[in-house]
Amino acid sequence: MQSNHDVTCAAFSESAKSFLTDIATPVRLKAMQGTTPGFDLSVWRAVCEQGWTSILVREESGGLALNLDELCAITEQIGQQPLPEPFIAAGVQSVVFLEALPSSPLRDALLQKAMAGDAIVGLAWQEHAGELSPSAPSTKAVSSECGKSRLEGRKQFVVPGAGLSGWLVLADGPSVHWLEADAAGVQVQTSARVDGSWMASVAMKDAPAQWIWSGPEVTAALERANDVARIAQAAELLGMARCVLNMTLEHLKTRVQFDKPIGSNQALQHRAVDAFIQVELAAACLKDILKKHREQSHALDVLASRVKARCAEVALMTTRFSMQMHGAIGFTEEFNLGIYWKRALHSASWLGNASAHRERHFELTSKSKQSTVAEVSSSDVLTLSDMTDWESLPESEFRQIVRDFLQNNHPPELRNSPQRLHWEDVKHWYFSLSKQGWIAPSWPKAHGGMELSPSKLLAFIEEFEDFGALRLPDQGLINLGPLLIKHGTPEQREQWLPKIIAGENIWCQGYSEPNAGSDLSSLRTSAVEDGDDFLVNGQKIWTTLAQDATHIFMLVRTDKNVKKQNGISFLLADLKTPGITVRPIRNIAGEEEFCEVFFDDARIPKKNLVGGLNQGWSIAKALLGFERIFIGSPKTSQKALGLLHAVSQQQNAQIKPDFWSKYSALELDVLDLCALYTEFADVVRRGETLPPSISMLKIWATETYARISAQLVESAEEAGGTREKIQVDGISFDPVSPLLSATVTTIYGGANEIQRNLLARYVLALPQ
Repeated sequence: MQSNHDVTCAAFSESAKSFLTDIATPVRLKAMQGTTPGFDLSVWRAVCEQGWTSILVREESGGLALNLDELCAITEQIGQQPLPEPFIAAGVQSVVFLEALPSSPLRDALLQKAMAGDAIVGLAWQEHAGELSPSAPSTKAVSSECGKSRLEGRKQFVVPGAGLSGWLVLADGPSVHWLEADAAGVQVQTSARVDGSWMASVAMKDAPAQWIWSGPEVTAALERANDVARIAQAAELLGMARCVLNMTLEHLKTRVQFDKPIGSNQALQHRAVDAFIQVELAAACLKDILKKHREQSHALDVLASRVKARCAEVALMTTRFSMQMHGAIGFTEEFNLGIYWKRALHSASWLGNASAHRERHFELTSKSKQSTVAEVSSSDVLTLSDMTDWESLPESEFRQIVRDFLQNNHPPELRNSPQRLHWEDVKHWYFSLSKQGWIAPSWPKAHGGMELSPSKLLAFIEEFEDFGALRLPDQGLINLGPLLIKHGTPEQREQWLPKIIAGENIWCQGYSEPNAGSDLSSLRTSAVEDGDDFLVNGQKIWTTLAQDATHIFMLVRTDKNVKKQNGISFLLADLKTPGITVRPIRNIAGEEEFCEVFFDDARIPKKNLVGGLNQGWSIAKALLGFERIFIGSPKTSQKALGLLHAVSQQQNAQIKPDFWSKYSALELDVLDLCALYTEFADVVRRGETLPPSISMLKIWATETYARISAQLVESAEEAGGTREKIQVDGISFDPVSPLLSATVTTIYGGANEIQRNLLARYVLALPQ
């Protein structure tokens, strides 16, 4: 269900799309390229009449008093339908700057003219390449009576570069002055941008101007104007990326070579999926920073650099990918794809490129880095009570109760364990949660659970992950239990559920098989009816902690004569059954986390069949969706990033100039992982079915964790090549362990290559 806020933004987006259809066409844009000023004043006035230039202006100043969300809804559409008129420069940057200054007659008059389109106002502030924030300007201003001033200096990288009424010039003081475009003593040198627009260098020699304001308000107004413009740029860059990706997907579906659509090639499909993931990541990032801005929870400069860095990188990557996929025609002037690439090049570089904004984001946030383990203030601790109506609690109070319980009851020596522990190590914690009634938070109360709503359940899980709580042998709790509650018979629920709650039965999952790891439909373990039993023969592999389990739930083939997915059933088995053998597998970390399970005429009662004969495939798919959102949790990457930061400081990585560049990129990868995770978590909170696109969360989460872990090994220097533990922030850990763990995460839950296949088929609808 859409909120009023979402409805308003959607309305602005549709209105902008409709308005741009006739005036923002590739044909018109090409016709404008290289001409002076490169846009049409009558069209600019029509843009202003739409109210776009007054979106962020207060009502008392004649504006709409809306938010960045509505502005970005418009600029994202401009990204898809390229508008020659300089909306972000003259309609956003300059207007926001004037709006942020204290009121004065000249300021008020200029603001009204800029909003109405009666004047095209430029902002001349930058003097050196690479400036992201205003430093002390070298431009000098000599004031005289009646607000007159004379300017001496030079401004560079001024946009728009032609067709202006004048400039708002930043001078020493700091001060700002209005300089008419035709004033004496002004020399303008224009340079063509790659997209055909103009940028200017403005030299002033005793140029007559009008003083507007002096003082710290000028710097604050400029910083706000630039950062709002960057956020608007980010939305435009996202629009460009969306547009060229859609063009490319259509091309992959329709372009035929060697009698096949080129989109049926798996290598091209995977590249298309990676481009899709990047675009969705940028969209999640933009949505997240807009939400944070509405909530006023983060500084505008931090949000602007984060989203500009992500969207600039994605737009450039996607446009280059699209040209490659289109072949030679993608590099021709007559084909429209080049328009988007060149506009992306201009927009990505103006007001700071991706690498500059990653660095700025790191510098802005480096002083407020939080510990990898959040501590709870004693004054905030709530008393744990026998709470039965969890849904009546506000989420903040519910989370605090969970934190308090963890702080007081979790074994401190087992917190933030770097690997999965065995039953003997964790059973006391299992029994503690069971005694508390917290072992099965999602189950109905009638079956011993907490009956948490999806929203509360997600909060519960997130608090456990934030705390670094042990992961229990949870296949029975998170997979089998809910499945039996939904698909099992009353007798099955009565037989199995209480024993899971009590820790009497510990379950493992038997899905993967040799030569059928991620391709579950190709499994060959057979179950043949024999009286009241099934005779099971075959082998399961990569079965996590099967040596600690008492029982296994598994997929078995019960019909070989139908479509592969239709002949699969879901079966429960006691691992002590004659004919079942468990053999641990030692992994490269030297741990026995996985096992092989062999079945040799193992006799399993028919009453252990769940969901009906040959109905196992639909059950398995439902479980895998939820497995992927848990694998996609950002907590593992967040903890690894915290360790990387601590290790780098301990190993003096700050003296290596390339490290912090790598770190800042990883930091933004994790932030945007959090944003993407939130998108899918909201689906769970609403009680909806997770869509097939959940696969992209699994891919980005596990590959981000792997990148951080690889950097952790590198930053640990000599310690990165040993298994010896080091002490960092009071935590003893082996720098290699996260990388060993991260490597396998890209495989389990369905290998990432298989996830790309699923996205290509079910989300992008590429030909098979």
